[in-house]
Amino acid sequence: MLAEQHPEAAAELAKAARLPQVLAELLVARGIAQPAAAFAFLNPELALLHDPSLMLGMSAAVVRLEQAIALHQPVLLYGDYDVDGATAVVLLKTAIEMLGGEARFHVPHRLREGYGLQSSVLEEAYAAGVRLVITVDTGMRAFAEAETARKLGLDLIVTDHHLLEAGDAVPHALAILNPNQPGCGYPEKFLCGAAIALKLAQAVLERRDAARTREKTLPSFLKMAAIATIADAVPLRGENRVIATLGLRELRRPAGAGLRALFAAAALDPAAKELTGFDVAFRLAPRINAAGRMDVASEVIELFTTRDAARANELAAKLERLNRERRDTEASALTAIQARLASDVELAADRLLVVDGDGWHRGVIGILASRVVERTAKPAIVVSVEDGVAHGSGRSVDGFPLLDAIESCADLFTRFGGHAFAIGFAMPAENLHELKRRLRLYAEEHLGGREPEHILRIHAELPLDRITPVLAGWLRKLEPLGHGNPEPIFMARRVRLVAAPRIMKERHIRLELAQDAPLLSGSTAGMRGVGWDLAARAAALGLAQGSLVDLAYRIRENDHPDFGGLEVEIAGLRLAEPDGD
Repeated sequence: MLAEQHPEAAAELAKAARLPQVLAELLVARGIAQPAAAFAFLNPELALLHDPSLMLGMSAAVVRLEQAIALHQPVLLYGDYDVDGATAVVLLKTAIEMLGGEARFHVPHRLREGYGLQSSVLEEAYAAGVRLVITVDTGMRAFAEAETARKLGLDLIVTDHHLLEAGDAVPHALAILNPNQPGCGYPEKFLCGAAIALKLAQAVLERRDAARTREKTLPSFLKMAAIATIADAVPLRGENRVIATLGLRELRRPAGAGLRALFAAAALDPAAKELTGFDVAFRLAPRINAAGRMDVASEVIELFTTRDAARANELAAKLERLNRERRDTEASALTAIQARLASDVELAADRLLVVDGDGWHRGVIGILASRVVERTAKPAIVVSVEDGVAHGSGRSVDGFPLLDAIESCADLFTRFGGHAFAIGFAMPAENLHELKRRLRLYAEEHLGGREPEHILRIHAELPLDRITPVLAGWLRKLEPLGHGNPEPIFMARRVRLVAAPRIMKERHIRLELAQDAPLLSGSTAGMRGVGWDLAARAAALGLAQGSLVDLAYRIRENDHPDFGGLEVEIAGLRLAEPDGD
């Protein structure tokens, strides 16, 4: 599906800002139509970060944190077990210790404790002398736990980014830092949890030494915040784009033993090859998340704070092992799910898929739900049943708010939460049958007239003969790519195959392509193309030397020493219409 084009606005922006037309089109599609806005988007800088004091609650939070440091009161940082929560703890722990304070931390065990603040941990912290607790990436639903803190005499600062519905109450706390809370005028509403922790760290450090914080400390802190921003899939626009872009630049020079060890485990060398958002999302983040999914996330915090290179290498090696275990566990459960969908016709026909299994690892059921959505184009919930309790995680598709669906069954759950595209819950296993019945009816009502389909969104038309190293350089300025700033997919019409497709490993194809050029004996290709898992599609279309096709593609830069250079990665193809049709 070709996105709506804006030729006049794009032409005006291209002329005024001296940009390639296709880049201007991509910017206009992102709502960026003015030269100044385009310059800021393509050239993020530290000055574009917002003042932390604009966030509601920041002043009270900073004053209380400074007081704790001055009085030598230990501060408990209460985190979450994913990348966002762990890196947020690292940021605040580092800042507090830089100022001479003592920072303790607790990251709940996914299986034993579950998500969120726990009253028992608060009671233990108070008994151990803690008088200030700061939550990171959690806390907005912790009403009972906030009351526990109040009764104990614990001051509570909640830093969280999870969205609130209109009219929602907020927990009782000394301060709440969340751009989405009522009355908060902070300009960037889509910060991740670690970015909010960054703003608190920035605010308290700037009170001590504003110049040093801006020149040295803040750029260094952006490394952790960038990893979390990309991994947590917040929109890479506005302040998030500044954090991600500048943080990636800082990651080219990893100073800490933990980061160096993690890069080595992921076979990344940022000094040799520029780090991308893809590297963070698909190579670093899974290894960090593996600790919380399969074991205990507190070791991630140790990894990023230790100065002992040997210990860092040991921890990074453990993350690598846990990530392999996660992949194996995921693959085994996914095979079982696929077999179930193949054998159960009634289940496979449901508009919303609910698949349950005994003892599936709860750390991977969210990933499994995503895999089912990718394969079926249907919203999906994967449920693990163990010891009489059903734990579920779901993912959705455009136009079907999954949280609304499970809210219609709220009486069945012991706890639930999430948003339009992702949910989680726990419930007595005996309620599972009723949940499936109600969700089947709900989905029939809300999705009954809609057929599931995989939609390939094409952002702009770009003939292959317009791809040049200069244009590729301009398009690289869109990095980091991700949610809210997707990688461009282009369309080229009437592309000729200079040679027959070459099959690779029975599944993939490599093509030699020329833009609408006549087939000449001994001619050379204008562009190389690769198509992953497209061998069957090429065979079905009967592709051969001389075939004329329309392509959807991404631009790639192959760094292979023998056949490197620009090429296209094919996202979709079809036979071109004959001339005159």
